[in-house]
Amino acid sequence: MHPPVLTIEEQTNIESGSWFSRLSPHHSSAGAPRVDSRAPSGKQVTLTYAEPGVWFGDIALFDGMPRTHDANAHGPTTLLVVRKADFKDLLAHNVELYDALLRLNCRRLRLLFDTVEDLNTLPLAARLAKQILLLARSYGIQEGDEIRVGLQLAQEDIAQLLGASRQRVNQELKGFEREGAVRIEPTRLVVLSRDKLLAIANR
Repeated sequence: MHPPVLTIEEQTNIESGSWFSRLSPHHSSAGAPRVDSRAPSGKQVTLTYAEPGVWFGDIALFDGMPRTHDANAHGPTTLLVVRKADFKDLLAHNVELYDALLRLNCRRLRLLFDTVEDLNTLPLAARLAKQILLLARSYGIQEGDEIRVGLQLAQEDIAQLLGASRQRVNQELKGFEREGAVRIEPTRLVVLSRDKLLAIANR
């Protein structure tokens, strides 16, 4: 495998990613893809936005089945692709990678369980507050006391993440804005108070 040519910013994003940063230097040297699918009605269902420096798409490499979902670039995105043969070779020569991928998939499973539980137990406002906090953690840009979500998201994009209508998400966001928790910009969200969002998420 030839080492990829990356910009300094791209290399930094990879090395500081929540998963890659835990790998040893030997392995870690080796944008935001939107993971989604289409419902039978044709409606797009967005599951998540892959944060910078995260590994994804490995399920089909392990079980040999078709890919579970599509991944589409949401804005300028740099992807590093590992071919199946190279992936198998990496696993054969690096036991640590098995452990790292197991931890990664355990994290995904926990998030999935949390999402299913939230859908069945929490009102939309609480789920929306939790989603904004997650986006702020993954894509947040600190600007004084504010946190600007660096990912450009229309309200329709956020609604798809929550399985809700854009109109209901708009109503809840306006409520958050009145409470001083967020500021709504055309394609951005700015977190004004994490504490207020946490309070909404725990109502």
